[in-house]
Amino acid sequence: MAFIMSRKYIHILAWLFCLAAIFSCSDDDSFTSSPNNRLVFSSDTVSLDTVFSQVPTATKTFWVYNRSGDGIRCANVRLERGNQTGFRVNVDGAFLGSSSGFLVNDVEVRNKDSIRVFVELTSPMNKKVEPTLLEDNLIFSLESGVEQKVNLKAWTWDAITYSDMIIDKDSVIATERPVIISGGITVKEGATLTIAAGTTLYFQQKAGIDVYGRLLVDGTAERNVILRGDRIDRMFDYLPYDRVSGQWQGIHFHESSYENVINFADIHSTYDALVCDSSDVSRLKLNLYNSVVHNCQGYGLKCTNAVVDVVNCQLSNTLHDCMAVYGGVARIMQTTIAQFYPFDANRGAALRFANVKDGKVYPLYNFSCINCLVTGYGDDVVMSEADSTANYTFDFDHCLLRTPSVEDTTRVHDVIWEDPKDTVSCGTKHFKKVDSDKQDYDFRLDSVSMAIGKAVKLEQLMHDRLGVRRDEEPDLGCYEYVKNE
Repeated sequence: MAFIMSRKYIHILAWLFCLAAIFSCSDDDSFTSSPNNRLVFSSDTVSLDTVFSQVPTATKTFWVYNRSGDGIRCANVRLERGNQTGFRVNVDGAFLGSSSGFLVNDVEVRNKDSIRVFVELTSPMNKKVEPTLLEDNLIFSLESGVEQKVNLKAWTWDAITYSDMIIDKDSVIATERPVIISGGITVKEGATLTIAAGTTLYFQQKAGIDVYGRLLVDGTAERNVILRGDRIDRMFDYLPYDRVSGQWQGIHFHESSYENVINFADIHSTYDALVCDSSDVSRLKLNLYNSVVHNCQGYGLKCTNAVVDVVNCQLSNTLHDCMAVYGGVARIMQTTIAQFYPFDANRGAALRFANVKDGKVYPLYNFSCINCLVTGYGDDVVMSEADSTANYTFDFDHCLLRTPSVEDTTRVHDVIWEDPKDTVSCGTKHFKKVDSDKQDYDFRLDSVSMAIGKAVKLEQLMHDRLGVRRDEEPDLGCYEYVKNE
């Protein structure tokens, strides 16, 4: 059936179209060419901090606002240096690429409106050892003739990149330049990999070191070795990715690996930092000296039926145990073990030792803890488990422990028992800084710590074995580790 519209309805529709036309010509749709009307930027500088050359960065964004009272049209938005710097920019959905001459024309920002700009960078090699400043400007050329700029900058750093490294003969990594590891490093049985003093390895998330042969991390007090993740940007303004756990896979010492030495190393932000597989307990598995193992999304040091020696170290902040020993032989001396992992309330113990694991018995031939400070958030951060059918030999001498006191004069000597009822400081009072909000920690002893001057004097032993000079009144816990600011 045909629909016939009356003359009355035709007049009403005509008036509605007129009103729509009037409103469509409101001030929000007018554009000015006055030089007094300008854009406002959420930031006048976009900084990508320090980045590796030829490695794409994360994306940064900023907003462009128009609060001038009238619409503003940009004749173009362009990169001042074109394709010379490696910056990539997207303006309100339009990419400034080579096909467009690294600019976009006729960008409109209506009154009381905004547009978003995205910035990334893949910088060229700068052919210098030190980071080099790289800059460009994103220029907004308004129809009024006014030019407004947002500065884009980053410090670019040439790195050496290795992918799926196979070490099948004795090899050395020694360089002042950053080394990026993708795919991981495998040290074959019979081969030794030495990482020299002053070297920093940046591991991608799925990369780590699998040791079937031997690993020597040969740092010094002045030039330690740093093993860390490859993210050098920030999760938030206050939080670098380097303070976030789970950035890389850590080091795994397999059954065939013996006589490993890690000296003056900073190992942090891993999953499991150090894992020692079950081995021949008549042979040394790992010497860990003068080193920091910190902020792990797994274990700090996990040993199963192996022989390990840990002296003058810091093991701190792990999702699972900071140090777990299942059977074998372990000596821990002059070491701080601090469990303040901030990302999960179900964190593990600071120190765990046992002769059984998952129902399987591993004789604990000798476990000794001397001059150590073991503390954390929990009421009890020292855990043990024993199977009566196997060896279970342990002793604590001159230690401070956050655990209920034990009356055992044959295996426990001169121990300070930290009061577990202290739920206010929870052990944090021992240290110079425990800032869980910013993931910022300094586990050197504070002057109010009960650990000051309470260690047994081992100056001759420490000097002879490690070259560490002792004070007249040595302290419990980590004495002198290398702290990177």
